[in-house]
Amino acid sequence: MENRIKEYREKYSFSQGKLAELCNVSRQTINAIENNKYDPSLQLAFDIARNLGITVENLFIPLENRGKENG
Repeated sequence: MENRIKEYREKYSFSQGKLAELCNVSRQTINAIENNKYDPSLQLAFDIARNLGITVENLFIPLENRGKENG
């Protein structure tokens, strides 16, 4: 599953470290999620979305919906 974490994180001027701190995980965890190397738990997905002020639905892009968001 792809995500838009980096896009929203940078929009709100959060470093990976700051977002990780807010979510009680390591910076490496945020990096791995951003780079689609790790799928977060449901709880962590909600924590990330809450700290970025968006919904989980806006944060993650199911594979079957890739490319449809602009069309």
